[in-house]
Amino acid sequence: MNNLPAWTIVALFLTLSACGPDQAAQMLETAQFEERQTNKAHARELYEDIIRHYPESPAAKTARTRLAELKDNP
Repeated sequence: MNNLPAWTIVALFLTLSACGPDQAAQMLETAQFEERQTNKAHARELYEDIIRHYPESPAAKTARTRLAELKDNP
């Protein structure tokens, strides 16, 4: 039986951990930080990514609100 190299297991673990339910919340936190740093372009990208990848999450609801406000106040 052929064992997977250790680096493959580590890479798989890191990939799966990045897709967990907390990812949307972490992205939202980063987007809000970017907004506070006046990096609105990056904040918009993150909000759009949240909506695209996690459309039913509580973070997506907040992201939609923030995107609308950013469009109203560029």
